[in-house]
Amino acid sequence: MAPRLPGWLLQSPLFLRASHSIIRSNVTTRPFGIRSLNPPNTSRFNVGSDLPVLKSTPTAALERKANTLPPRTGAIAIKKGMTALYDTETGKRIACTVLQLDRVEVISHKTRQQHGYFAVQVGSGWKHPNNLTKSLLGHFSVNGISPKRHIFEFRVRDENGLLPVGQAINADWFQEGQYVDARSNTKGKGFAGVMKRHGFGGQDRSHGVSLTHRSLGSAGPSQGGGSRVYPGKKMAGNMGNEQNTVQNLKILKVDSQNGIVVVNGRFSLLLGALDYAN
Repeated sequence: MAPRLPGWLLQSPLFLRASHSIIRSNVTTRPFGIRSLNPPNTSRFNVGSDLPVLKSTPTAALERKANTLPPRTGAIAIKKGMTALYDTETGKRIACTVLQLDRVEVISHKTRQQHGYFAVQVGSGWKHPNNLTKSLLGHFSVNGISPKRHIFEFRVRDENGLLPVGQAINADWFQEGQYVDARSNTKGKGFAGVMKRHGFGGQDRSHGVSLTHRSLGSAGPSQGGGSRVYPGKKMAGNMGNEQNTVQNLKILKVDSQNGIVVVNGRFSLLLGALDYAN
């Protein structure tokens, strides 16, 4: 069989054709590059059209946080253990955590004019002066405060939440029935595998699986997915020792004489570790 010629050889060139026989395309072309399909809108981040345009100034940032920042400072507490109380109305057993406030005092302030925001620096406990740096000793001596073992900063809404320097924060700073947030560091587990850290099911114990029963397996896709490991992939690594916040915990008991606050629920804490109730 004789070979077939391609179609473009059987057609006459364009300059020999009649003008009415040439089919012209009406498809519009656009230049290369990324072009937004929607017109720019300055208020696209706001919910309603009557809201003001968002600004990036420090004043506007504080106004946006006016409803989320607490009006007064929190306190530093030490977890002493857990116990249980019974509800007098329902008879239900409630697990609760016992916290103690140990010589909690206000150390210094952060003001909007000098630092850009309002905050109260709080310290608790006591530490020997020989175990402190000269900068911390000077910081305590200027304010007339004894050396503290633990220091934490609580942000407040405005200047009305700034307590006087040297004021003690006792257990009666909180009230029964009040709801607080507890921030603490979780218990450190060290370097853990994927089964313990992320709850992976592991691989089979038989049917050809050798020495990879608790391993990760495939860490990423092949050529079709980019031949790379995606960011945020769950892998083995250090587990625990991270800040954790438990919100809306109810205060059940307050003992101002012994500095005890009993809070509903349980926290990821070691005995003697710090807990910040805000």
